[in-house]
Amino acid sequence: MVNRSLVLPGSGSETFFLWGPRQTGKSTLLRKHYPGGHWIDLLRSEEFRRYATRPEFLRLELEANFDPTRQIVIDEVQKVPALLNEVHWLIENRGFHFALCGSSARKVRRGAANLLGGRALRYELRGLTAGELGDRFDLDRLLNRGYLPRIHESPRPRNRLDSYIADYIKEEIASEGLVRNLPAFSGFLDIAALGDTEPVNFSNIARECGVSSQAVKNYFDILEDTLLGRWLPAWRRRLKRRLMGSGKFYFSDVGVVNRLARRGTVERGSERYGKAFENWVHHEMAAFVAYTDFDGGLTHWRLPSGVEVDFVLGDMELAVEAKASAVISSHHLKGLRMLATEHAVRRRAIVCLEPKPRLTEDGIVVLPAATFARRLWAGDLTDGAA
Repeated sequence: MVNRSLVLPGSGSETFFLWGPRQTGKSTLLRKHYPGGHWIDLLRSEEFRRYATRPEFLRLELEANFDPTRQIVIDEVQKVPALLNEVHWLIENRGFHFALCGSSARKVRRGAANLLGGRALRYELRGLTAGELGDRFDLDRLLNRGYLPRIHESPRPRNRLDSYIADYIKEEIASEGLVRNLPAFSGFLDIAALGDTEPVNFSNIARECGVSSQAVKNYFDILEDTLLGRWLPAWRRRLKRRLMGSGKFYFSDVGVVNRLARRGTVERGSERYGKAFENWVHHEMAAFVAYTDFDGGLTHWRLPSGVEVDFVLGDMELAVEAKASAVISSHHLKGLRMLATEHAVRRRAIVCLEPKPRLTEDGIVVLPAATFARRLWAGDLTDGAA
């Protein structure tokens, strides 16, 4: 079993939400961390029916006989949002602590459910990272199978990925009635996957899908709310010249992208491998921000001329370009060099497939993929923030 990097509070000490895409290992992590916890699993039909019809049973049962030092785990909490009113009361009046786990915050948020008014911390579990895999890290395997633990270890990853996508559309989208035109949404998924890692143009996607731009914006909202992907915003602070403000969208799992975009096996030297490689670098950096005490966000930097840097960590603390090339030359470094003329960048790095790390004459660190991951998670690239 892979040890996960996300650190959760001690038993009976905090109330928190744990969100994450389906099959990232949330329930496994909670069972490992709270072996003596009181567990309510809303995937079980009898428990779902019980609390959906009478949410007050949660309060009545816990008040009758419960040790407040135990963590109360409610799995798939978004299935019964009304339980959060009872959770709120029990926190305020009995001092109980809950771990509230789910794969979609959309139903909770859009249904105006009680989000506990700042009384709960928020955590998000991502897919497997290179830091968690350690010596088992295999870049080509990760870029083809994706980051979801069960699929990454499966002898039949493509079949599992197809099932994952079908279940997502059926259980997260169709059963919740999130879209009126399910075929249009399915087509949108395929087109959005083709544009993974790229700036999003709503109008172009709308024309390809045969729907309105507003519908496309709503579809992206659904992907974000159901944690299938996330936006990478443009860097906007203390600008010296006009930047491109459109955001880029990254799917949470590269294996899912591969199947939706019909990439087949991604092999080194192909454009498909390059896009998968960039998705992985984003995944590592986004997970690093989510799991550590690093005080800053993740953005990208792009000029109207098209010159860009893939990732900027914090307030120009670290700028990273992802290039799946075995030989880095000056044209790969154009964005990082242009950025340095515009801003005071603390560190610049290019993540690539070269065999050994090196330093360019102007201070750009050229890092092999495995070295980048190791140094990132060790905190070497961010002054020990990890």
